[in-house]
Amino acid sequence: MSHKHEHLLHAIFQDPVSGNIHWREIESLLHHLGATVEPIAGARFRVVLNGVEGVLHHPHHSSVLLRPDIKNLRLYLASAQVTPSLYEIAHKG
Repeated sequence: MSHKHEHLLHAIFQDPVSGNIHWREIESLLHHLGATVEPIAGARFRVVLNGVEGVLHHPHHSSVLLRPDIKNLRLYLASAQVTPSLYEIAHKG
């Protein structure tokens, strides 16, 4: 994982939730992790990562995700076994 993606993954899981994460960065991270991302309706996207399906919302009036959307993304990534600590364990050896 590039330093940029690793930093973004840490930002997604930090508390308090960041208010400055852009959708294009999330999309890039998801593709880098091997996810499929496809639009389904309006601002909703179907994402499949590590066999786990989820729905994420693209911001409506800006490119920056709202805090509730980041929390939803955090829950989705954790359910797909992608967290900073799990990533570090998987890629140390």
